[in-house]
Amino acid sequence: MKITHTPSVIGAHITEVDLARVTDAEFAHIESTFNERSVICIRQQNISEQQLIAFARRFGSVEPHFLKHYTHPSHAEILYISNIKENGKDIGHADAGSVWHTDMSYTDKPPRATLLYALEVPMDTVSGKALGDTRFSSAAAAYDSLPADMKQRIANLRAIHQVAGRRAKTGTGQQDQALRLSQPAVVHPVARTHPFTGRKCLYVSKGECEGIEGMAQDEALALIDELADRTVEERFRYTHHWQVRDLLMWDNCALQHLASFDYKWPQHRRLMHRVTVGGSATI
Repeated sequence: MKITHTPSVIGAHITEVDLARVTDAEFAHIESTFNERSVICIRQQNISEQQLIAFARRFGSVEPHFLKHYTHPSHAEILYISNIKENGKDIGHADAGSVWHTDMSYTDKPPRATLLYALEVPMDTVSGKALGDTRFSSAAAAYDSLPADMKQRIANLRAIHQVAGRRAKTGTGQQDQALRLSQPAVVHPVARTHPFTGRKCLYVSKGECEGIEGMAQDEALALIDELADRTVEERFRYTHHWQVRDLLMWDNCALQHLASFDYKWPQHRRLMHRVTVGGSATI
């Protein structure tokens, strides 16, 4: 197994390993790299749905998703991330990742990790370049960069998260907005402690965070915007260029991510299988 760090503060590429037959020693290296680098890409995998789910379970319990109409018909643990339409309807979550965010922060115990397995990657037919890059930014490095007085200011603050807020901000995905509105709001620390590394990570995003407990709304939203902008500064980023059979996984405490939408149905097809690994209560 070969592990190569990217030039960024986050990210690693892993090759020469078969996730269908990964040994305990190999898994230990993968997991330690994941905790250290926050986002890892394991290249050239040829795994079934069952093998994807089994690999995810080595990191923790596999969590269901409330958008059940986009899940795999035989494996409910898998959510389709896809722009493909059948009979005029999306087969999967087509606009996932349209703003900077961390997955499922609207839950009491936000997920440890998201795994995304690429089955079809959109390509530019002229240049041959893959489309649909995914950008990541380190919430841990962003916190470390804060001045001491800001760290002190946010030390005990708790932000209110509501999943519908993200789509209210973008105006996308309105066909599923009623389901989002049915999800209750939750509160999490503005600066969250990583459950494995102990690092502090900024844990706010625009739209999804609709306030801060005990703070006037205008002041709260201004602070959320300031911290969210800090989190996604260019110096903290890694951009992933997809290849078919990539297994990409990212740490939902340690970073935020943003999808690119430089492809369009029906000229381009994108199909990925997403599995979410459960997390723990935030502190």
